[in-house]
Amino acid sequence: MRTLILGFDSGTQSTKVLMEGARDRKVLRSSRFSFSRMLANFRRANGLWLIRFLTLIVATGLIGCGKRHGGIPDQDITRFVAAKRTQTHELAQAQTNSIPGTVWQFFDAVERADWQKATNLYKRLEFQSGRNYQPPTASSRISSAFEQVAQKLGITPSPAPGLQELWSPISEAYCAFEALHTWDRKWMRRFSRDIIDSIPAKSIYFGGTDPGRFLISAFSESHREGRPFFTVTQNQLADGTYLDYLRTMYGHTLYIPSLSDSQQVFQDYLAGAQERLKENKLKAGEDVKVVDNRVQVSGQVAVMTINGLLARILVDKNPGREIYVEESFPLEWMYPHLSPHGLIMKLHREPLAELSEAVVNQDRDYWKQYAGELIGDWLNEETSVAQVCDFGEKVYWRKELAGFEGDAGFAGNEESQKAFSKLRASIGGIYAWRAEHAAIETEKRRMTREADFAFRQALALCPYSPEAVFRYVNLLLTQNRKAEALVVARNFLQMSSDKASAKALVENLEKPD
Repeated sequence: MRTLILGFDSGTQSTKVLMEGARDRKVLRSSRFSFSRMLANFRRANGLWLIRFLTLIVATGLIGCGKRHGGIPDQDITRFVAAKRTQTHELAQAQTNSIPGTVWQFFDAVERADWQKATNLYKRLEFQSGRNYQPPTASSRISSAFEQVAQKLGITPSPAPGLQELWSPISEAYCAFEALHTWDRKWMRRFSRDIIDSIPAKSIYFGGTDPGRFLISAFSESHREGRPFFTVTQNQLADGTYLDYLRTMYGHTLYIPSLSDSQQVFQDYLAGAQERLKENKLKAGEDVKVVDNRVQVSGQVAVMTINGLLARILVDKNPGREIYVEESFPLEWMYPHLSPHGLIMKLHREPLAELSEAVVNQDRDYWKQYAGELIGDWLNEETSVAQVCDFGEKVYWRKELAGFEGDAGFAGNEESQKAFSKLRASIGGIYAWRAEHAAIETEKRRMTREADFAFRQALALCPYSPEAVFRYVNLLLTQNRKAEALVVARNFLQMSSDKASAKALVENLEKPD
């Protein structure tokens, strides 16, 4: 898990990364939130509000200890890394700050497919960029003098502010390269090609998770030129440096939210949050306080709401282009507009009154065929929750593949499991949302049935995925199926690396009604 804490003071109009913690490499992570200068585009804005400690915790992205492939190169990713090196060089030429030589050493290591050196250099760059800054503690203050000496001796890297503007292409190069060492190659290519081939040319594509952003960028004909389509992540739109980066690539073709757009969205959100606080109507997970007559907001919900509002501007200001979404954190405004589209979702410009039977059947058939390739063609409408959990325990926990009719490479690779499960759970989320908001009982039952089947498939693809588990548990509870929810939760507790969350879920379900 990565934790980012930002400080913003309306008096100095300044923003600063206070802390960015290490990622839990067992947790499916969303495309990286790089908010080191998220509020820098507000430094000229006036206002009496204050945001301190905007804390973001992302537990929905992808890294694991999957099968390693050493230094085996990949033609598409090699091409992509070379393109990102060129972009980095061009951005560096426009900088007044000096750029550390570590940047070019990093690209050299990636181009040589030197995994260990590339990783070490990337972590060093991450530190120099301020992304791994740790606020001082009592113990760290004692050693601060020694750290300063170490920096002067070159033992530890000194901060390099110019890296902020270069970070997008550097991180894109690293994350694409990283996938070579964590993914099963066959399913890495299938994931990428099946998404890319499903999106019409000149569309806009939102890639939410790491693979959904970085692999699609790498395997596209040209990420920089938007061929065959324009790839952005909805997770970083609140970051002014990321918007600047998008403008260098797409600004001549697409409308990218401006500084004034960002300021207006931020101020609108703060005003709305303050009003919800007064009316005691805060959203779930929304943390809003008023201290010394100033608004303080924290939490993932706040950050992603702001990102979502900026995503809406990007959609609305680019009429005539089709929009496709690979979800990270659910954005509430999108749900009425979404329909299944192969592995991902299509965002329609007008809300859909319903999902037609043809659309639902096409989605069901598509995923039955796809899941059949991944785990075997055994899961159907009659398959029980207990059977799904038994399958997961046998294949993923005990590693018993006798009688397994799916793909052995998929069964042995955590990254593939998490990524495809995430895709199916996201589509299940469309059905669950429509079931919750259905005005007619028959429609509610129809959408509940589809959500249930999609979540069972997501669970079979990755029974330790927090998203698949929590979304399915919530659906089961709405149907008074607590016993089945407990089966899912106990299976999750056994297999999850996040024992604390899994244990809390089980204990909560075990409480008497």
